[in-house]
Amino acid sequence: MMDDTAPIRLSALAHGGGCGCKLDPAVLSDILGAPSAFPLPRDLIVDASTRDDAAVWRINDETALVATTDFFTPIVDDPETFGKIAATNALSDVYAMGATPIFCLALVGMPVGKLPPEMIRAILAGGRSVAEAAGAPIAGGHSIDAAEPIYGLVALGTVHPDRLLTNSGARPGDVLILGKPIGIGIFSAALKQDRLSPDGYAQMVASTTRLNTPGAGLAALGGVHAATDVTGFGLLGHLGEMCDGAGVRAVIERRAVPVFAEARSLAAAGVRTGASGRNWAAVGAAVTGRPADWSGLDETLWCDPQTSGGLLVSCAPDSAEAVLAHFHKAGHSDAAVIGRIEAGEGIALV
Repeated sequence: MMDDTAPIRLSALAHGGGCGCKLDPAVLSDILGAPSAFPLPRDLIVDASTRDDAAVWRINDETALVATTDFFTPIVDDPETFGKIAATNALSDVYAMGATPIFCLALVGMPVGKLPPEMIRAILAGGRSVAEAAGAPIAGGHSIDAAEPIYGLVALGTVHPDRLLTNSGARPGDVLILGKPIGIGIFSAALKQDRLSPDGYAQMVASTTRLNTPGAGLAALGGVHAATDVTGFGLLGHLGEMCDGAGVRAVIERRAVPVFAEARSLAAAGVRTGASGRNWAAVGAAVTGRPADWSGLDETLWCDPQTSGGLLVSCAPDSAEAVLAHFHKAGHSDAAVIGRIEAGEGIALV
């Protein structure tokens, strides 16, 4: 029987939280196996083969449909905030493709015997408020009785085919811009351990509920060649996918990467998620350049799983100022140039 007097911690009902509960990258690759031999329709212009953020179907010469889905277990205990974070995160993949969201479907799995209806309603209300703020109302969905709380969205958007952004268009000579600070996974681990300060929690919520709206207008700026969002595989994991897709090498300037100050301090004190270690195991071999002062702290930070993380953009150097101004105007004040793209392969950190 449910104890109506004890406070319910959503995060205690799940084995992981946010994008940190993604499958291990190596396990995911093993499960997916070889690509299907089924001949793909001509109008399916982006599929899973490039590990991009969404699938894209060309409707006509003027419009392409972008489709994605994302869901996870709670990263915070407040139900409405959980809903907002999950919805913001799901919509991020639409923005990462340069598209504008049009509508969503809700994906709901709740342990009905453990959560009162009002908490479930609050989760759904949080998600709905974000979707409506993005101009993409929730038009339906599906729900099940699940062992853990799970919430997310199917998000659909549209984009002109000529303004579609993918994760595989980076070019040698480009600069890399990151739209949000990293450290969300560390914050979530600290929250579970009751080690996160009120200011740190406020920063975490503000970042994870900030829509990546700059993505929808990036291609119109000119000189923007590729984009993705940094989520469960961490900065290095998603950058590695960008490099693999384009056949290029990335150089990251560690001191230029925006990192939440408290997250850095917590990581130095040993706070980390299990996912950061799995992410490093998957991408570490691609990190071919490391500075002399490289340490385990680097592995924790650069592989920290981000929930509703920032956009990672590859653009021509003479477009960087306009791209940064575009981010800053949308409230992404921490957006910064963090490195560059070169000919070659792998990732170097300096």
